Amino acid sequence: MAKSSADDGELRRACEAAIEGTKQKIVMSIRVAKSRGIWGKSGKLGKGHMAKPRVLAISTKAKGQRTKAFLRVLKYSTGGVLEPAKLYKLKHLSKVEVVTNDVSGCTFLLGFDNLRSQSVAPPQWTMRNIDDRNRLLLCILNICKDILGRLPKVVGIDVVEMALWAKENTPTITTERNLEDGPVAATVTEGDMKVTVEKELVSQAEEEDMEALLGTYVMGIGEAEAFSERLKRELQALEAANVHAILENEPLIDEVLQGLESATSCVEDMDEWLGIFNVKLRHMREDIESIETRNNKLEMQSVNNKSLIEELDKLLERLRVPSEYAACLTGGSFDEARMLQNVEACEWLTGALRGLQVPNLDPSYANIRAVKEKRAELEKLKSTFVRRASEFLKNYFASLVDFMISDKSYFSQRGQLKRPDHADLRYKCRTYARLLQHLKSLDRTCLGQLRKAYCSSLNLLLRREAREFANELRASTKASRNPTVWLEASMGSSQNANNADTSTVSEAYAKMLTIFIPLLVDESSFFAHFMCFEVPALVPPGGVANGNKAGSNDDDANDDDLGIMDIDDNDGKSKNSAELAALNESLHELLDGIQEDFCAVVDWAYKIDPLRCISMHGITERYISGQKADAAGFVRILLDDLESRISTQFSRFVDEACHQIERNERNVRQLGVLSYIPRFATLATRMEQYIQGQSRDLVDQAYTKFVTIMFVTLEKIAAQDPKYADILLLENYAAFQNSLYDLANVVPTLAKFYHQASENYELACTRHISMIIYYQFERLFQFARRIEDLMYTITPEEIPFQLGLSKMDLRKVVKSSLSGVDKSITVMYKKLQKNLTSEELLPSLWDKCKKEFLDKYDSFAQLVAKIYPTESIPSDQQIAGLCGPSRPALNCFSLLVGRDRPSCMVEGY
Repeated sequence: MAKSSADDGELRRACEAAIEGTKQKIVMSIRVAKSRGIWGKSGKLGKGHMAKPRVLAISTKAKGQRTKAFLRVLKYSTGGVLEPAKLYKLKHLSKVEVVTNDVSGCTFLLGFDNLRSQSVAPPQWTMRNIDDRNRLLLCILNICKDILGRLPKVVGIDVVEMALWAKENTPTITTERNLEDGPVAATVTEGDMKVTVEKELVSQAEEEDMEALLGTYVMGIGEAEAFSERLKRELQALEAANVHAILENEPLIDEVLQGLESATSCVEDMDEWLGIFNVKLRHMREDIESIETRNNKLEMQSVNNKSLIEELDKLLERLRVPSEYAACLTGGSFDEARMLQNVEACEWLTGALRGLQVPNLDPSYANIRAVKEKRAELEKLKSTFVRRASEFLKNYFASLVDFMISDKSYFSQRGQLKRPDHADLRYKCRTYARLLQHLKSLDRTCLGQLRKAYCSSLNLLLRREAREFANELRASTKASRNPTVWLEASMGSSQNANNADTSTVSEAYAKMLTIFIPLLVDESSFFAHFMCFEVPALVPPGGVANGNKAGSNDDDANDDDLGIMDIDDNDGKSKNSAELAALNESLHELLDGIQEDFCAVVDWAYKIDPLRCISMHGITERYISGQKADAAGFVRILLDDLESRISTQFSRFVDEACHQIERNERNVRQLGVLSYIPRFATLATRMEQYIQGQSRDLVDQAYTKFVTIMFVTLEKIAAQDPKYADILLLENYAAFQNSLYDLANVVPTLAKFYHQASENYELACTRHISMIIYYQFERLFQFARRIEDLMYTITPEEIPFQLGLSKMDLRKVVKSSLSGVDKSITVMYKKLQKNLTSEELLPSLWDKCKKEFLDKYDSFAQLVAKIYPTESIPSDQQIAGLCGPSRPALNCFSLLVGRDRPSCMVEGY
């Protein structure tokens, strides 16, 4: 039989080289072919599932008292070298299944219960022959039984057959030994090396003698009793002969007995001597044990004394306070040159205090008086140093700010805007950053007073800088003031004053934010790091503070990196919320009051041009969207307050403009287009020019309020004079459409109101035209209305016999209404022209009037033809000929009314 790859030493060495460094030992390695299959399905190989050569290696790893077993899959690299491919733990092996569809029985599956995706087909392993398969599976089962104490589920193979194969294929070594009782056969099994010994009851020679003896007797079955009697007689004869021989040897026996008695006395003497020696030896043994016990105790006492001296030396080293550190902590200077010594002293004090705490100190030492006294001494040193350092830092912060405030060159002056520069201030403060870290680790409560002192000092500087900058900014900005009255009826036609350029106002506001918002964010970030707040970074790496990547003017990109570590970082993230609340409270103290100067700039800009609130709102929204970090909370509050202030000022302007519109209602009588209609178009055009960023919602709300008030006021003014109400409405709605047509194409909110004005215009036109037509042809169309009412109750044939609806009545009505119809039509045209102040609307209105009249007359003619078939009246073509062509338009203005609606109007408006 060919040599199995399981016995291949070269393959085993290659496998051990592949897993070198894993501390695992190869138990068995064997070559297999890998393919893909499904549990219980055929093991056929399709495209993409060709068999691949692999090596299965069973390895073990000893870990303490336990041994772990693994199944490794190794594959051949491009150079033919084995390399690890997959690793399975045999403790997860749950199933061993031999593929029944494989006739050779060499293909099997291994199922593991920890595979993440059970839907993926497990690999199939194909051996070269049944012996290789049995060797591998038997090795796996033995390891599972010996190491894991359990066996996986076996499917598709008989366990008994496996055991028989193992018995047949396990070599044995047999050895024989000759003992007194006969030869002994020892069977050694190489698999488990268990020895089985079996003794023979009779030897081969004795067995031959017995056969010869039995052969001398030829007896039948019935002679058994005679044979037994014969054996008894022979036995008695032999015993008698033995007794006789013994009696003959009596002298010899006497000599033997005498020798035995002498030997017995000697043995008794020896036994007595041995007892004496045994007692002496026992006493000597007890003495030796006592000496060894004393020696052991002395040796243990020596070792313990040595360990105790070492521990006491360590404890004394902990309790010793170096003189240089004690002098630095109690009376040292806090000058910049001495900061390194102060930091080293703080580090030693922090370590000494932690070293005397129970986790770092043996609990048995905690209650020693020397330890308690030394802990009290260190606590006293700590309180003294914290008090001295806190007083120095408070005075240092105040002196830095006082020096900057006293120097006018730090602030904006007349004719010169000065950008605030805090680089030198932060550089000087950064010198004491490590000191603050150690103060936090020594006594967290001292940081509260230090933070308040820093905030109160720096708040004076920031407010002074903002106030001087805002004052100089307003003084250096030249802009003519625009009037706040846009829609007042008494303004006349002087709208040119509203066209002054006020862009410098919004530019000044933007400059204020550009300079101070990044400054405030930087100050907030520096304060959070400098004062040891455990919060996330203010501006993430690569981020910007003002929402504008091109507008970052930081003097130092890493200005807030203090170059220090967090000494006390054992609290975790549970304190983040409390720290963030404390930080926001401190930032409020740091920046409180600076919003007054920003609001002053907003109010100044509003007085110059209220519409500039739109652009300022967009600028503020852009900055708000750029504030993402938690530490910039107060800056976001400041921007939100500014946005609210701008919205309030703009709402004030909108409300005032609405009051101006409502004051138009107080006039006695108004004809033609109201003054606020065209002025609103001018106002809307200007507002659209000022929109920036997310100001659209603010402007759309203003549009909604404006137009709603305009339409309500128009309806109220029209209701004051019902006679001319429709004329006033259609003229003003037409003017609204014509003035806002271009804007409605790009502004959805105005497109909605454009559609509403168009509908109201059509309704007013319909009412006015119907009134003119009924005024001239009232009898004719009243006659038609009576006929239509009766048609709901009686048949058409009965109508001519009703009172007032006879044929004679029809002839009278037609004669009175249609005799001189051309004059009546001319009167309608003149009446339409008489009360209309906007002559450009006349052609379109006259066309609507003719169409409405001809439609009504056509309906009348159809009724007459149906009810009075024998009567003849002028046809609708004749009446249309009498109406004649429409009058020429005064200009092309009428083309605007009724044209296509703006393209931006959404469906449903």
